[in-house]
Amino acid sequence: MKGIRQEIIETIVRERLIVIVRGIEKSKLIPLSEAMYEGGVRLLEVTYSTDGKVTDEETAESIKQLSEHFKGRMHIGAGTVVTKRQVKLTKEAGGEFIIAPDTNPKVIEKTISLDMVSIPGALTPTEICTAHRCGADFVKLFPVTSLGAEYVKAIKAPLGGVKLLAVGGVNDKNMGDYLKTGISGFGVGSNIIDKKLLEKEDYSAITELAKRYVNAAKGE
Repeated sequence: MKGIRQEIIETIVRERLIVIVRGIEKSKLIPLSEAMYEGGVRLLEVTYSTDGKVTDEETAESIKQLSEHFKGRMHIGAGTVVTKRQVKLTKEAGGEFIIAPDTNPKVIEKTISLDMVSIPGALTPTEICTAHRCGADFVKLFPVTSLGAEYVKAIKAPLGGVKLLAVGGVNDKNMGDYLKTGISGFGVGSNIIDKKLLEKEDYSAITELAKRYVNAAKGE
């Protein structure tokens, strides 16, 4: 029988798009996420704060809110995860995958021990291989646009067995270049969550933008 972890891995491979939700006020979290869902988005990442303005507990509460609201419809995970405690908080909140900015073996191991999908961040071949050896399900290439699609193509030649996600500066115009390299998917934040549209609460426009990214991620 297929477990939830395998189901999420297959969803990421199929959908190829994880939307990064960062710094969104609570009152707009559900409407924004519903607009994303209507646009075809099936994976959302809520990031932990790096400046301390939002506590880990508050972030976990947002993850819980989304997990309960979208149960069975959309997979919710956490981003910018740098500690084992954040992994535990995410699990308790109903989160299903962990995305990190770096390759931290302890975070990867904790994620897998709690039966969640592990997506650590890396850039160099050594970091990518370290993450893969530690059991990562995907490796987030970040910041990918600093080096571009040619770099990804070069990396994929010797490391074709590692499922890579392109994150950092990815948009609907350059996704096609990365798809040609054999990339497994993308993480997209501010380019898909348009703050001006959000301020105006123009959720129908956000849905249309989401549709554009969903299609681009699938090469359509």
